[in-house]
Amino acid sequence: MIDQVLFDAAAIARRVTGLGSEIARDYAGKMPMLIGILNSSAVFLADLSRAINIPSEFDFIAISKFEPSQSVRFEKDTAASIESRHVLLVEDAIDTGLTLQYVMRTLTSRAPASIEVCTLLDRPTHRIADIEVKYRGFQIPDTFLVGYGLDYKGRYRELPALHVHGAWPQ
Repeated sequence: MIDQVLFDAAAIARRVTGLGSEIARDYAGKMPMLIGILNSSAVFLADLSRAINIPSEFDFIAISKFEPSQSVRFEKDTAASIESRHVLLVEDAIDTGLTLQYVMRTLTSRAPASIEVCTLLDRPTHRIADIEVKYRGFQIPDTFLVGYGLDYKGRYRELPALHVHGAWPQ
């Protein structure tokens, strides 16, 4: 069940454009490598990469979590080396930060020149891990969202806005 729109397509586009400008300013002359975490970040990464008006590259990783231990592993890794590259990890939403902490630790071990985090959505009330977020689209309340790449059981990714979903997934 989908409820009200939290952020419409125009608000998302404005914020992504703003993030792109900040990133272009900070990475001028550096050609950053944007790395998105599949599947939910794909829409955001595509729009963000077009909003960054400097040369950049992008790639994707896919991870999986296993219950109940919450262990994480890479299902798909980057195609190119990130050694000595300026990496910008692009995430759709950050909740506890535990998965992102694992990804950051793994990528940092590969000796990038720098590594920062850009997230469309940040839910700091759920944060457990100490994650520094350099670029943040929106801080969100304790609610479950779908649309703009985010899904519920594989549905709703195609919606251009972010909608509140009636209940947290089971």
